[in-house]
Amino acid sequence: MKNNLHIFKTPEELAEQFAVELMNQIANFSGRDFHLAISGGKTPDLLFSVLAKKYSDSALWQKVHFWWVDERMVPPDKPESNFGNAEKLLFSQICIPEENIHRIKGENNSETEEIEYSEEIQQSLSLQDNWPVFDLILLGMGDDGHTASIFPNHMELLNSERICELTFHPLSEQKRITLTGKVINYANKVCFLVTGANKADRISEIWAHQEKAKLLPASHIHPVSDDLSWFLDESAAQFIR
Repeated sequence: MKNNLHIFKTPEELAEQFAVELMNQIANFSGRDFHLAISGGKTPDLLFSVLAKKYSDSALWQKVHFWWVDERMVPPDKPESNFGNAEKLLFSQICIPEENIHRIKGENNSETEEIEYSEEIQQSLSLQDNWPVFDLILLGMGDDGHTASIFPNHMELLNSERICELTFHPLSEQKRITLTGKVINYANKVCFLVTGANKADRISEIWAHQEKAKLLPASHIHPVSDDLSWFLDESAAQFIR
């Protein structure tokens, strides 16, 4: 597997360097439309700020279609909204067609939105083995080892036969919609962006403790394409040997 590891001194350096890599990948993409699924969180927010600052006038945004790995079921003007943060930090700062932004409508009925978003993905992306194929999926990881909104108490979502599932945060019980494990693993490329000392134990388990790693959703991301990369800051990577 192309399990590439990249370690940077700070989250800011990670965001700066990954922004360059992302734009190069889009520039070198041979297809007409580039389908990118993004996550929420502090590290993606840093990335969005860098992209808005350095690439606001790029013509490449015309070919990028943004999708969401997961979303909290709240209106877009709420601070918890992944779309709302991306809109504020990135989309409002760049020239991108409105139809290229495919948000999960957190203000809608959860069950209906899960079905409708799954159908939109199915109809918009190319398929492999009847699964939609994203060109790139950006993932984060929580300090409990969850990724997307696949939490350790709902590992069955890794093998769901659905494109999206309605799930709940294990503590707050907040409703979320998430891509399932199989959809993530059918992406052409998957990149984890993980920062912070609170993630270091889980990162170490994924790298060196196979039995413990089995309990962590993030450790079950193995793309069919074999193209998986991890981008970490030194704090998150501190226990890797």
